[in-house]
Amino acid sequence: MQNLPGPVTADDVDAVVAEAVLALSSRVDRDWRVGASGLTWDCWETVEHVADDLFAYALQLAPKRAPLTGYLPVVCRAPRPGAPLSTIFGEPDAGPAGLVQVLDGCGGLLSSLVRTAAPTVRAYHPYGVSDPAGFAAMGIVEVLVHLHDLAPALEFDWAPTDEICDRVLHRLFPHAPTDTERWPTLLWATGRTELPPRPRLESWRWRGEPR
Repeated sequence: MQNLPGPVTADDVDAVVAEAVLALSSRVDRDWRVGASGLTWDCWETVEHVADDLFAYALQLAPKRAPLTGYLPVVCRAPRPGAPLSTIFGEPDAGPAGLVQVLDGCGGLLSSLVRTAAPTVRAYHPYGVSDPAGFAAMGIVEVLVHLHDLAPALEFDWAPTDEICDRVLHRLFPHAPTDTERWPTLLWATGRTELPPRPRLESWRWRGEPR
């Protein structure tokens, strides 16, 4: 019998965010207002979006009575038409280095909540009421795929390990093939590439409910 991938953990969140921080910190001298690959957002907005997702997932897990029917009612806004809705914004005067600190901090919030929340906790996500391991996996997917979007524009290499890709694929994308390379499969599952003989997905979503 094939061994199933293990659960996604707070340590995984810490490791992936640390890799993202290292990669982005090497490019803080670049222009982060250039467009991210495949998105209508620039690189600054994309990093803000990732930080905001990490913060939002932590926030869902934080209350003693976690919400089951909607996000916590914090204000989200888009700073311009077409920009991502966000609660978290970097201080422009702090530059890219400051925004990387924001990303790092929001990652720490998520890993802390995943680490301390009981496995039985359930909280709302529009793709399915989820558990701490599910929110950890969601946060990791956001980091992995959006760093892929940033890499061509900011010119850095980005390729996560097969192990972490396998765990998040198993947790969130049960429809994904299991006999293909893991990183290309995650990119396919999130609509970023074809996976021959499978065409590129025109729409996609993960499944948040615990398996």
